[in-house]
Amino acid sequence: MREKILAAIDKNSKLSAEDLAIMLGLSVEEVKSIIKQLEDEHIICGYPTLINWDKVECERVTALIEVKVTPQRGLGFDKIAERIYKFDEVQSVYLMSGGFDLTVIIEGRTMREVANFVSVKLAPMEAILSTATHFVLKKYKENGLPLVHTHKDERMLISP
Repeated sequence: MREKILAAIDKNSKLSAEDLAIMLGLSVEEVKSIIKQLEDEHIICGYPTLINWDKVECERVTALIEVKVTPQRGLGFDKIAERIYKFDEVQSVYLMSGGFDLTVIIEGRTMREVANFVSVKLAPMEAILSTATHFVLKKYKENGLPLVHTHKDERMLISP
């Protein structure tokens, strides 16, 4: 049942305990208890809101940074990843397979702000071997939800 609750709130964290209880055939108390357990076990880590910033009068730049690092003896990549994710600009950090070790996703107000983050905060760290920065030009889908809605032409086709 835990997985069903997680799947439901993964798409819509605004679902109430009452709604979840009805959907899953549980009591409200059971739902609240399961959610509390999931929060206590840090399986549920938060309830972020997905915002389409392109529709707001607020300039934002998102960048994906590929990072090659030297893993630390006994700690692997965990310590350097922790140092990176503590920066306010950092939205996500992922350990990767392939040509680089970490993917760091950051947000800034301008490209210059992102460049300053990379050159002043990230690249000088002793474990960092190299970085490659890619700027996001447009977001179509995020966290499983589309950000771009196509408008369907609902006019009737009239043929001669």
